Amino acid sequence: MDFSHLLSNLQNPPILFFGLGVLAALVRSPLEIPAPVSKLLALYLLWAIGFKGGVELAHGGLGGTVLPALGAAVLLAALAPLPVFALARRRLSVHDATALAAAYGSISAVTFLTACAGLERQGIGYGGHMVAAMALMESPAIVVAVLLRQRLLARQGSDAAPTSTKALLHDALLNGPVVLLLGSLIIGALCGDSGYQAMKPLCKDAFPGVLVFFLLDLGVLAGGRMRQLAAHARFLLPFGVIVPLLQVTVALPLAALIGMSVGDATLLAVLAASASYIAVPAAMRLAVPEAEASVYVGAALGITFPFNIVIGLPVYQAAATWILT
Repeated sequence: MDFSHLLSNLQNPPILFFGLGVLAALVRSPLEIPAPVSKLLALYLLWAIGFKGGVELAHGGLGGTVLPALGAAVLLAALAPLPVFALARRRLSVHDATALAAAYGSISAVTFLTACAGLERQGIGYGGHMVAAMALMESPAIVVAVLLRQRLLARQGSDAAPTSTKALLHDALLNGPVVLLLGSLIIGALCGDSGYQAMKPLCKDAFPGVLVFFLLDLGVLAGGRMRQLAAHARFLLPFGVIVPLLQVTVALPLAALIGMSVGDATLLAVLAASASYIAVPAAMRLAVPEAEASVYVGAALGITFPFNIVIGLPVYQAAATWILT
């Protein structure tokens, strides 16, 4: 496999600014981006990738590998919590295992966005339907993980009240990131090229600069979370690296079976390997308030996210290229 893109990734401005944020947190610098600004940056990134994906989806339609790819994405998201829950339950409480299974079955939109930017920088194409795949993978793991928890608690005769299925589904399927992504995707598909040309300076030209600031902010947050992992570090450190790699070994052969392009297969691997630290924490506050945020957010943001951003992305791309060419 060709790992030449690893060095290129380490010279990528967004990656370097993420590293700067981590360093600032570790040396206890007061560097920070105000929360409202950070939220605006996140909303912008989701809108930009969704709108552009919708335009690309309008070009390609739903033929070829589009529907199989979407089905594969949902399947990966729904099945991933099963082994993660079983593994985490050996070392953690049922509540923490539930949250960890949901996090590692769901996805990180920022990791996906960073991968898209890297592919575009190298001139590697990918389908707009992969944005829809990202949106579809947000929620299934949350539902599956909570159902696993409820089943286990029922077996143990626990008095813990089960989460309302209606409330859980509403929060999982209609949370802000999912609505914005799917809405932008639909609008982009409806507007097509004419709408894209009008929005191009904002949704494409400004994208790299906004991504830099957002990753700087995430670097600060990730660096801060690293201090909270001490109690479970011996389990979570290898867990946060090995689980994403195992998930990729499932995603890439599936992509090859479907006949996906290198770009699409890379993004499917990235989605499978990423872990949620935005949508899942919001859902866990409702569904599993007993779960300790420092465990599942700390693992996803303090271990898996940095690993994927710095090392994982070029490795997954090299593996996809090797398997599919």
